[in-house]
Amino acid sequence: MTTPNRPHEILRYTAFSADPAGGNPAGVVLDATGLSDDEQLAIAAELGYSETAFLTAPPAELARRDRAYTVRYFSPRAEVSFCGHATIAAAIAHAERHGPGDLLLATPAGTVPVTVTGTADGTLHATLTSVEPSVHKVAENDVDEALRALGWSRTDLDPGFPPRVGYAGARHLILAVRTRARLADLAYDFEHLKDFMTALDLTTVQLVWRESAAVFHVRDPFPVGGVVEDPATGAAAAAFGAYARELGLVPQESVLLLHQGTDMGRPGELRVELHAGDPRVRVSGTGTRIPQPPHEAGMPLNRKCNPAGTSPAASRRHISRNGDQVHEMRADFTVPPPVSGENLAGNE
Repeated sequence: MTTPNRPHEILRYTAFSADPAGGNPAGVVLDATGLSDDEQLAIAAELGYSETAFLTAPPAELARRDRAYTVRYFSPRAEVSFCGHATIAAAIAHAERHGPGDLLLATPAGTVPVTVTGTADGTLHATLTSVEPSVHKVAENDVDEALRALGWSRTDLDPGFPPRVGYAGARHLILAVRTRARLADLAYDFEHLKDFMTALDLTTVQLVWRESAAVFHVRDPFPVGGVVEDPATGAAAAAFGAYARELGLVPQESVLLLHQGTDMGRPGELRVELHAGDPRVRVSGTGTRIPQPPHEAGMPLNRKCNPAGTSPAASRRHISRNGDQVHEMRADFTVPPPVSGENLAGNE
């Protein structure tokens, strides 16, 4: 399989951090015209990030709108309906080339407006407005199954935050814990949790600890995407905002700060805004370009791609929390089960 003759530049950006070593890395292809589904999936697998965003011309109903695009998101394993951090990354990348302003993105989950603003020092901030969210109860046996996969017990959960599935473009199981120590000590069975999440059509499991009235710490295992843990998850942040508002855990008009990635060594901050009278959730953060590896600098995509999931170049390095242990997840996504607390890792 080959890509079309025209080059397709692949960009690397991190979202929810101004430091390339923080936040959540994403691939961005600002003009993916002509790329097939298999080619997009192969690119995502080769990059090895949790998601890559591919932009093309807008659908007919948005064709007359300025700065409107169709966006699709691929993890190394499959297409996903929506990805918050890749949306932020794509918006920052677009703004660096075309200036700040408003974008309108047609995603598989629905139309998502994004606004990019700049500060006096040149820092760019992007804010996405989610599709209309929803919150659903979870069967008790499903909660128990999730806890078994995580290696947790009911006593670890905060009774003030009942388990729910939140949706704001993708489905996330939300589980809140009593202590920061429990959140930090995450060790789970990769295959067990992946199978459980697949059965419930979950994108991540969002694990939450409340530091104060409006400050939370979160972690998001993402085994269904071939990733042990997601460093900063915009879609889950939007789902959590909807969850917290619906259950009366925060005021209808709120600004929440979510810290994510700290336990992975990739700290990021996600700002969640809730507005009374508007069911949608706004998630914002900064982002920055990740320098390309020297051997790839200046080399746009114009090469052969193997079928998705089989590219020999596709691998992901997972770094432990203490930085001492490294293992690779190859393109066939073989993971050494179970994931221990010592080698729990995220993509870089």
